[in-house]
Order: sequence, then structure tokens, then C-alpha cells
Amino acid sequence: MRNSIKTLLALLFINHSLFAFQDMSEVEIEIIPVNENVFMLKGAGGNIGVLTGEDGIFMIDDQFAALSTKIKAKLKTIDDQPIKYLVNTHHHGDHTGGNSNFKKDGTLILAHENVRKRLRADSTKVNGLPIMTFNEKINLHINGNDIVVTHVHNAHTDGDVLIYFPQSNVLHTGDTFFNGMFPYIDLKSGGSVDGDIAAARKGLSLINDNTKIIPGHGKLATKSDYQDYLKMLETIRDKINAAIKEGRTETEVVENESITKEFFSDEKAKDFFINGQKIRKTFYDSLKK
Repeated sequence: MRNSIKTLLALLFINHSLFAFQDMSEVEIEIIPVNENVFMLKGAGGNIGVLTGEDGIFMIDDQFAALSTKIKAKLKTIDDQPIKYLVNTHHHGDHTGGNSNFKKDGTLILAHENVRKRLRADSTKVNGLPIMTFNEKINLHINGNDIVVTHVHNAHTDGDVLIYFPQSNVLHTGDTFFNGMFPYIDLKSGGSVDGDIAAARKGLSLINDNTKIIPGHGKLATKSDYQDYLKMLETIRDKINAAIKEGRTETEVVENESITKEFFSDEKAKDFFINGQKIRKTFYDSLKK
């Protein structure tokens, strides 16, 4: 009976969250200047990155379809150039939901080949498929930046990329970096704990102490924030690997708050998208051989 009540409450919470998540009428798009011609846009979903200049607007991710008009209007306040280029950091709907709306305007959409494959499998998303894909790495030369787009394997998903603007000294990590919270590692879409750790290490190898970092979710970040994130991933991984070697069950690991408490208590993380129990389960499922 107790488990049934818990299940019912969980379903009610999920349904309420989905309803709230789909109602975008009150969402405001906020522009956060990163430097002279790079901006971060926050609204609902993943953080958007924008590079402005004479070559046209270069955008990273586009949140949800219902926000496209608001995003376009907000961009007009900083640059009247057309949105010519759009890179998807991965396939999730809070990063690709507006693809079809921007594609109708003639925006060229680029992504890793696995992003196109996953979007193509959903009949509701075929109108927003990337028209250019790549495998490991691609270089783009836009608005005075030699942009480096690098695939990181099996991290948050199987199609993640890091996007580095060397001249502007800005890195966009997509959802391989959640700043100030536990990460969401989508195991069903090819993500893995070890891959997410490798992605953070790769990202850190690209930057310096002065780099500004646009995470997939959370506030604009510094190298120190990114290092703290990597430390969290590595520490939780090591603790759960040790628990697995000791023969601890999934339930024991999931209920053991001490594994993650030094970063966020379960009370602190209760309102995170991924709370303490969820992150411990994700790590256990990914690491258990």
C-alpha cells in the first residue's frame, strides 16, 4: 500500500511537471552578455549560446518550439543580422525543440550524426533535422572565430559536442556540464558516467583560467566551477565503484546519502531535476558491470 501511494504521488508530480513545462506563455528570455559579441540566453530548457557579427548570428541550441518567436525577438535587440547557423549540442527536446521554426527561416542546422539519427526516429521532429552532420570534429570560421566543434563520446548522450570559440575564449558544453546541480546522464540515449567524466576532462583541456563557460544548465561558469563539477563526478564514481566492489545492492547505494552529501544533501537536491537518489541510481546503473 505504501509503495502504491509513493507511485501515485510520483505520477502526479510528473504529470504536473510536464504540464508546467509545456506552458511557455509566461517564460521570459533573458540575455546574459558573456563578452563583446558572445551571449547566453536563458529561458526554459538548455542554455543558448550566441555569437554575433557580420557573418550573421551563430546560435547554439534553441530550447522549445513555443519559445522560438520570443528567442528571435530577443536576438533582434542585440543584432539585426539573420540567424544563419545553428548547432545542436545533442538531441534532447529542450535543446532542439525549435529546430523546425529556425529551419523555415533558412537557418543552417549542424549536429553530430547521432543527433540526426535520434531526431529522425521521432516522426514529430523530422522537419527540424540537421542538414549537416559530422562524426568527430568540425571547424567553422564565423564572425572572427575559428570555432571548434568536438564530439565527446557517450557522455550525457551519444551525440554530445563541445563548442569552443578560441578568439572569444568561450566554451559551450551542452549538457555535459550542469553547473550547481547534479547532472542528468541519459543512459538510454548512450550516455555514461565514464563518458561524462571524459567530456569534462576534454573541455578543461581546451580552456584557460579566463575562459567563460556556458553550461547546458545553470549559471554562466568559470574554469573553477568546471573543475568542481569534474571533482564531483569523479568522487561519486569512486565511491559507488567501491560500494559495488563491496557487494552493495542497488537499493543500498540509492538510499546511501553519504555518497553524495559532500556536494549536495538530499534535502538541498530535492528540487533538482536529478535529485540525490536519482543520481546515485544513475551512477550505479552505469558502473555496474
